[in-house]
Amino acid sequence: MKRKIIEIDAEKCNGCSLCLPNCPEGALQIIDGKARLVSDLFCDGLGACIGHCPEGAINVTEREAAPYDERKVMENIVPQGLATINAHLQHLRDHGETGYLKEAMDYLREKGKLPEGPDQPLACGCPGTMAREFPKTAATEAKPAGQQTSELSHWPIQLHLISPQASYFQKADLVLAADCTAFALGSFHADYLKGKKLAIGCPKLDSGQEIYIEKLVALIDEAKINTLTLVIMEVPCCRGLLNLAQQAVARSKRKVPIKLVVVGVRGEIASEDWV
Repeated sequence: MKRKIIEIDAEKCNGCSLCLPNCPEGALQIIDGKARLVSDLFCDGLGACIGHCPEGAINVTEREAAPYDERKVMENIVPQGLATINAHLQHLRDHGETGYLKEAMDYLREKGKLPEGPDQPLACGCPGTMAREFPKTAATEAKPAGQQTSELSHWPIQLHLISPQASYFQKADLVLAADCTAFALGSFHADYLKGKKLAIGCPKLDSGQEIYIEKLVALIDEAKINTLTLVIMEVPCCRGLLNLAQQAVARSKRKVPIKLVVVGVRGEIASEDWV
């Protein structure tokens, strides 16, 4: 699949680092005095960093970038030197991508380029949007009486910020929820999120909804999600989320079943049907 992804002109880049805080996925780092894209996996190609580059060194290009192939990425990264290799490995650790990390380490071992001290921590930008998965433990499951257990198993969840290539989306049952639903529906976690992965958005207020469709197509075709459960409010504008999902399914090579759950403004379930 061809997708948009940023490209950095190293000759123009002066290493000012103004792009770093404006990369939502934390895919950029300053290495050897230059901005580097340390992982294709977490670049969404939206170009949020472009307007913050005073030298015009960042552009959006389109190239084959999916399905994600860690070995191909390593082929591109290794020639950039040890600092970039280490930054990429740490990037995978920080985002909980243990499967891809193992592939990268296996590749380096095969090529005899395993860096010394690969476990040394390296800085990674934008920790607030860093992808992570939350394993269930006895400590997290044990809650005081009356306190509800969170069923959220990963981060981030906003549809603009998620990476469809993240390993935890692979063959998952996905809940796509309108922003308001979890506040209206008291049993949202227990009844609809348990055992599933989550993405959220607002069909009325969010911009860039074509990007939402592209990400849903990637989740269906590349992550191969099993099912898609839409949780929306009963207000008319919320139906836009169903429209986005149906457009994504129409564009996808795979087909997935869609369940539509409509929540009333008082928190009741107005309807629940496969559509």
